[in-house]
Parts: sequence; C-alpha cells; structure tokens
Amino acid sequence: MKKTFLMITVLALILASCGNSGNTSQGSTTTATVSTASKPVVDPGELLIAKSDCVGCHNKEETLIGPAYIEIATKYKATNENITLLASKIIKGGKGVWGPIPMTPHANITNDDAKTMVKYILSLKK
Repeated sequence: MKKTFLMITVLALILASCGNSGNTSQGSTTTATVSTASKPVVDPGELLIAKSDCVGCHNKEETLIGPAYIEIATKYKATNENITLLASKIIKGGKGVWGPIPMTPHANITNDDAKTMVKYILSLKK
C-alpha cells in the first residue's frame, strides 16, 4: 500500500511539473526561451574514429605512426572503388603504402562502419 501511494505521489509530481506553466498566479504569461545555440553536428565517420583505436596511430592533420587523415584524403579520390579499398585496409590491415610500419587489422570493425570512416577521411581533402 505504501508503495502504491508513493508511486501515485511521484506520478502526480511528474504530471504537475510537466503541466502548462504559461500562467502565473498573477495572471501574467511567461515564455520559455529556446536556445539557438546547438551542439555542432559530428560526422558519423568522425564519431566512429573517435570511438576506435585509430587515434593511437593517426591524427587529422599531423603524421603520427600512420599518415594524417588529410594526407590520405590528398592521396585518394573519393570514389566508390577507393572507399571499398581503404575500408578493406582498415579491416584487414596494410603494409608498405605509407612506409615500413604496418597497420594492424581491425577485424571488429564492420565493412559499413569502415566505409563510413573512409568517407569522412576523404571528405577532409582541401
């Protein structure tokens, strides 16, 4: 019984807080301010890269262990063939294109996610 009463009380408070608060006790109307500042939209490929271990070897603008994303974008045109090729390299790994240090395979990344990452990288071409 106490649980039921508690749940009804909580539900009543929730409903009361969601009710129309446009009128005050003095009869004046208040208006809500809608913020026009929103969070910047993050490209899905950039988000996937941020959640992966790519940042350990790659950077957007600077060469680390592997090439910078901008270097990759400069080298490859954004064609379906290149997107497929580079997605495959992300998944299977690669060696020799950017120097002697091989890129480790990332078999846990799906083909669709790898393509989304590549599309983002190739979009960085200046």
